Amino acid sequence: MTQHGKTSWKIMANILIIDDDEMLCDMLGRHIECSGHKVEYACTLEDGLKAVASKAFDVVFLDVLLPDGNGLNVLPTIRNKKRAPEVIIITGEGEPDGAELAIKTGAWDYIEKPMSIKDITLSLSRALLYREGRGDGETRVMLKRERIVGKSPQLNACLERIGQIAGTHSNILILGETGTGKELFAEVIWENSLRAEKQFVVVDCAALPDTLVESTLFGHTKGAFTGADRSRTGLIKEADGGTLFLDEIGELPLLVQKTFLRVLQEHRFRPVGDDREIESDSRLIAATNRSLEEMVRSGGFRQDLLFRLQSLTVELSPLRSCLQDIKDLTIHYMVKICESYGIETKGFSADFFQTLGNYGWPGNIRELIHSMEHVIANAKFEPTLFPRHLPDKIRIQIARTSVRKKGTDKTSGREGVLTPKKIDTLQSVREAAVSSAEKGYLNALLSYTKKDINEACRISNLSRSRLYHLLKKYQINPS
Repeated sequence: MTQHGKTSWKIMANILIIDDDEMLCDMLGRHIECSGHKVEYACTLEDGLKAVASKAFDVVFLDVLLPDGNGLNVLPTIRNKKRAPEVIIITGEGEPDGAELAIKTGAWDYIEKPMSIKDITLSLSRALLYREGRGDGETRVMLKRERIVGKSPQLNACLERIGQIAGTHSNILILGETGTGKELFAEVIWENSLRAEKQFVVVDCAALPDTLVESTLFGHTKGAFTGADRSRTGLIKEADGGTLFLDEIGELPLLVQKTFLRVLQEHRFRPVGDDREIESDSRLIAATNRSLEEMVRSGGFRQDLLFRLQSLTVELSPLRSCLQDIKDLTIHYMVKICESYGIETKGFSADFFQTLGNYGWPGNIRELIHSMEHVIANAKFEPTLFPRHLPDKIRIQIARTSVRKKGTDKTSGREGVLTPKKIDTLQSVREAAVSSAEKGYLNALLSYTKKDINEACRISNLSRSRLYHLLKKYQINPS
């Protein structure tokens, strides 16, 4: 025990080493045991996961490249365990993307082999000191999260993050692809915040006309510009005391970004046409599906504003990374849609969920919801849902992927098969896939509604301005 009465890392802890290098396990284990801790070993992921499931460990040393898989792939499973251990990644194949993935998924540290005793001792001692400071780890914020469905490790990690930051006054930036539910998570943060009794003001930056952005946000005085026949309170002032949610903040014009930066710094601003400043004490939650760092590099976003927005961040995983949640989400929205139709809920064929899991879901949860609306409409008077009830677009994509995979399997063993000379970045491939999916959806939407814009807005849950913005973006004629 230390002089101040804190026992710190010298308390005996349970340590697990998951690594197929027996010599390293022996060396590392001996050193840890000399520090007074208990050590167990596992040479495969399977054995390591069995050990984690059957016993409580304080720290797990986890290798990346193991005989039966990649350690980073099971990191969410380990971190999702009740009273989860701290995980220290140890690898001989260190690379920046792997380190980023490890930290984002909850790893305590990322250490490259060969490791020094000093590196191991320092990382282990700090992890154990952190755990002691947390106590038994069972005291967690009970979130109001009734509308968030799922239990995947990625979702649970996100909810734990929200539980940590919802009660602060700091700005929050939510990152995630289109359709991952950024506005819903923003509402959950607000509902669990100290400002829950005050208003939650939503601004879709992508839907704001360029000529009205400033007056919409900051307000204006009567006669400030042509058509301003009366004074108007801006949305920033309306959010005073509450929470302001700026969706797609990357769409804010640069000039407005500069003005908005002062709002974050001073909580003061000047309405358009006014010579006086007014105050607004609101908490900002911003969201984007774009890389603001890349926009900063290209001159499309202010770096100083990005620094202000990044006080706290929440990153939502795409649906394809949380396949465990698809079944719960599908059942939830099936029940909800059936109730809206006033019909009995449906059963599912044995292969329905398997089919859903084979699709990439570029539109994420939003696309899943729209797909289930299509399914229920197709099978309104049938008791059981089958894959054939899914939209043709999804069935065709799955069939095409299956054919390509079989073709690849047939040629994978041939000599002289050419490999691509250039591989695009993941971000560019992702953006291309999202753009393709959005354009295809919009064309199908207009065809289905016979270009009835009101009906298209109702089905897609898009505002008229947002729909027109997307149609213009993809050069689709709405008339």
